[in-house]
Amino acid sequence: MTADHVFAALASPARRRLLRLLLDEGAQPAGRLAVRFDMSRPSVSEHLKVLKDAGLVAESRRGRERHYRLEAGPLMEIREWLTPYERFWRERLSALSTLLDEMDDLGPDDEHGPDGLNGRNGEQPHV
Repeated sequence: MTADHVFAALASPARRRLLRLLLDEGAQPAGRLAVRFDMSRPSVSEHLKVLKDAGLVAESRRGRERHYRLEAGPLMEIREWLTPYERFWRERLSALSTLLDEMDDLGPDDEHGPDGLNGRNGEQPHV
C-alpha cells in the first residue's frame, strides 16, 4: 500500500478509533468492535475493510467470526514521512523556548524603555 492509502484510511475518526481499540485491547471479532460504535454493523465492517485494504489491520476467520488485529507496519512508513516535520517543529519550539527564557531574563525596563522603543536595538516593539 502507498502512504496515500494509509493517510486516506486514517482520515476517518471512526477508523482511527478502531485502530486504537485494536492497539489497546488486541485482536477481536468484528461484532465486538461494532457494538462500541453508534453505527450499523455493516458500516463498521466497511471501515474495517478500508483499514484492511490499507494494510493497517489483518483479518482471520474463526468459525463464522472475522477477527481483526492491528498491523502497524504501514504506520512506520507514515512515521518516516513525518520525521522531517517533527524535526522542523521541534526546532521551532526550541527556538521559542529560548526566546521566552531570554524574555524572562530581561527585566521590564530592559525590554522596552520609557520611549516605547525596544531596548536591544531601538526598534518599535512588535504588537
